Amino acid sequence: MPLSVAEREAFLAEPHIASLAVETGDGRAPLIVPVWYDYVPGGEVRFLTDGDSRKAKLIAKATRFSMLVQRVSPTYRYVSVEGPVVHSGPTTLEDLTRISSRYLPPDAVEGYVQGSDLHVLMTFRMRPEHWLSADLGALG
Repeated sequence: MPLSVAEREAFLAEPHIASLAVETGDGRAPLIVPVWYDYVPGGEVRFLTDGDSRKAKLIAKATRFSMLVQRVSPTYRYVSVEGPVVHSGPTTLEDLTRISSRYLPPDAVEGYVQGSDLHVLMTFRMRPEHWLSADLGALG
């Protein structure tokens, strides 16, 4: 059963680990990697990565990417979004703190942020254009 707009946006706003996919353009399947991300309903999807990474280079070339988040315990639910990159640039302290705060315990965020090299990180923002979603209902 597809999710409503409000349900899919609320689910994407939860701190899931996303599978990010981007076209490689070299006759191979897309690159798919796990990422931390941030999303506020109605807004853009944001994630950060090393600016010299293969992922960053492929996204810069493709100018779009997809993300999938899922819950595997009952009820199985997923949301997939795909869209264009609307901004890419150096990661700010605010970007790094906001995203890491979604995934780390509060007492670990400051140490993680201080131990990160902001000079190598790049933040990408994507505007969701295409959505797929489902909740397969309670099992058993």
